[in-house]
Amino acid sequence: MGDVISTHLDENRRHFISESTGKILDEFFQFYEEQYPLALFNKIRYEVEENGGPQPQLLQRKAPLKDKIIFSGNLYQYMEVNRKWKNRHFVVHDNYNVEFYDGKAAFDRGSSPKGVINCAGYKVLKSMDQYLDLVNSSLPGIKGKASSSPFLKWPTEYRTILRHPYGRHYYFCVVSEKEQQKWHAVFQDCVRHLNNGLPEDCKVETPAFTDAVRLYRQSKDQYGTWDMLCGNQAQIISNLVLEELLPELATVIQPKLKGKFHDRQRAWILITEAVHNMVLGQTKARYEAVLQKCEDARPGLESRIRPDMDQIISSKEHVGNKIRVFVMPKAEACVRNQIQPYISSILDALMGPTSRGFLEVRDLFFKEIVEMNKNVLNEGGQHKLGEYMEKLNLLPYHPVKMQSCYEQLEQLQPQLEGLQQRFDLSSPAVFVQRGQILMRELLDNAVYTFEQLLHQNLGNSTEREQMCKTIQRIQERVLKKYDYDSSTVRKKFFREALLQITIPYMLKNLSSSVNTALPKFQEFIFEDFTKFILVDNIFEEVVLQSVSKDIMLAVKEAAVQRKHNLFRDSIVMSGSDPNLLLLGEDQPINWNNEFGNQESSGSETAVEKRKRMKQVVSMIQDDGISRPEVVDVMRNLSVVPEGEQVGNGDSSEPSSPVESPKSPDSVKEIRDLLTIAKIETNAPADSSLSNGAVCKDEKVPERDPSEEIERRVLQEQHQGSVQSSNDCGVRSSTEKAHDGISSTISSPVMALHEENDESYQEKVTLCEQEDSSDKETGEEVASKVIEVAEGSPETHKQVEGTES
Repeated sequence: MGDVISTHLDENRRHFISESTGKILDEFFQFYEEQYPLALFNKIRYEVEENGGPQPQLLQRKAPLKDKIIFSGNLYQYMEVNRKWKNRHFVVHDNYNVEFYDGKAAFDRGSSPKGVINCAGYKVLKSMDQYLDLVNSSLPGIKGKASSSPFLKWPTEYRTILRHPYGRHYYFCVVSEKEQQKWHAVFQDCVRHLNNGLPEDCKVETPAFTDAVRLYRQSKDQYGTWDMLCGNQAQIISNLVLEELLPELATVIQPKLKGKFHDRQRAWILITEAVHNMVLGQTKARYEAVLQKCEDARPGLESRIRPDMDQIISSKEHVGNKIRVFVMPKAEACVRNQIQPYISSILDALMGPTSRGFLEVRDLFFKEIVEMNKNVLNEGGQHKLGEYMEKLNLLPYHPVKMQSCYEQLEQLQPQLEGLQQRFDLSSPAVFVQRGQILMRELLDNAVYTFEQLLHQNLGNSTEREQMCKTIQRIQERVLKKYDYDSSTVRKKFFREALLQITIPYMLKNLSSSVNTALPKFQEFIFEDFTKFILVDNIFEEVVLQSVSKDIMLAVKEAAVQRKHNLFRDSIVMSGSDPNLLLLGEDQPINWNNEFGNQESSGSETAVEKRKRMKQVVSMIQDDGISRPEVVDVMRNLSVVPEGEQVGNGDSSEPSSPVESPKSPDSVKEIRDLLTIAKIETNAPADSSLSNGAVCKDEKVPERDPSEEIERRVLQEQHQGSVQSSNDCGVRSSTEKAHDGISSTISSPVMALHEENDESYQEKVTLCEQEDSSDKETGEEVASKVIEVAEGSPETHKQVEGTES
């Protein structure tokens, strides 16, 4: 399709695109250069007058995903160049960029990736019909039937599509629904993270940039939330340019496209991608130049702000009072008649799904701790603690386990769709993604606080039951802190969402009657302070003040009434747990080093260490047993099972990298292989342990002699005992319970929780009644309750004597 791009994007049209982009950038950067000194002034003023707010009760982790891999595995990717499907290895790094390689061997060797996907601004789709609807909506000038044969033929029904309104589209497929669900969750997590806005620690660049984007769009009569405010600065500006430039190009190019309807669809997608790349390159260079210019002027601006801080503040208040007298009556009338009647209903729409999502996060944390508690007790204490704490640390960033929490918040979108016409709300998805990020951050804080407290309280105690009580006590303490922080975070989220919904609506209604009169207030500002006092920004502050009181009151009333477990800020005193804050200043805890079994030698090479670290930090993997039949078939398909991406350090692997078989190119070849797979695959029953551990074939531990004697006694006395499975040579804690060795700990957590309140017992009971298999990850819930075989009371006494 290169000829299509060269035909419709010839030299003259490229010059037109570059010139139009330059004009838009000139206009935008004028706003940016005006907002930069104001943002610098606000930063310095905040440092001087900082009052703070409610102190969070949970600790905050600084670098939760440093040097970790989120996900890795194989996908079929559609290649636009030759219109064929190619099997490739994909790796999602801690920065949420997706790299792809020709194979896993190339990744292990440290080869450069074939490409990198930045998911900012993308939509993740599984339905081809939904994708074609979005594509057709961007082709108003092309006539044709939407039901025409698509330009893409899929080898399997398990597809995933990454669609960007301006950038390149990506097409993937896998061979099972389970893999499709995992990759869908992973890609959604990448989009969610990269759409989360600019870093808040940049106290000058970020507010200056976001204010410039908002004011520029308002100058084009575009108010409200914008769903393309995602990615880095260059990506956001490119979206801003293409939002204005692309419709103009479409009116010229689309009528000239030739061929069938789906061919014209493909052609326009490729043209849009080419234009996006041109604009992005020009935007990036221009932004870096303007930013450097502002940074060079920063020392001079600071030297003017700090000595004259009081005079600048006084001058701003003087001008603000005059603008307030002019604007406030109109703003209050707008609030009273068009905003206030709807605040409570908007708040109710926000509170329901958001609170359910945060409650789901709380329940997930509770279940994982209970699960860990049972597994640690059943498997021998501290030597297993490191393994489970490493898994717990990655829980907030596990896309599949978090999916049920995220789905609760996705109900916000239909709840807020009714506001789109009333308040010109362009995209409710902005609030959904922001709420999901807050849920993940809060869960990470809870996990980190639990980790620090547990490490502090373990000491040298090795008794299992005492450790179990310690874990339970810390869990209850962390949950109380979670409840308070959850209330604080949700209240802040509700206030910000209400302001983002109502303020643009008010600005749009008031701008026609106010904008013509605002310039006259400029004469009240001293010439030396004009860089730090802007009339348009003061006008927005006045509008914000007019509606903030009603919003704060509505949220406060909800907290007083304890709606959805919202608390008043005064319930927990500031600094109520000062000793806890000292824990967060320590170095990160390495649980494997302190409590795990160290099998790696100190003489391992750098390459071996790198590979081992990559294996350790992989977050998502099949915890089930390796199935040779399935693996062979999958290798014929050139798709490496997800479980193969992370091997065991003691597993026997060939010293030289094995080149993966060449992937089939045509759809027919892939479908033929899939048919063979369905015929030849005869997977054995899942023999993974009930506590979630994986059976290994390498070693068969010797059985303790006393344990063997006890087992034989019970076999003679209990004819109905369950035969233990020794296929993998490893006996789980549940098998020991079947043998009668430790029936007293078949349900350890229930025994420990009897002294607690009824609500806690109910939660534990619910956890133990859950389905034993995790359909999302293949992991099994540990330590099922084992019933001792039926027998006479005398027999049970003999069993108890044997156990003692």
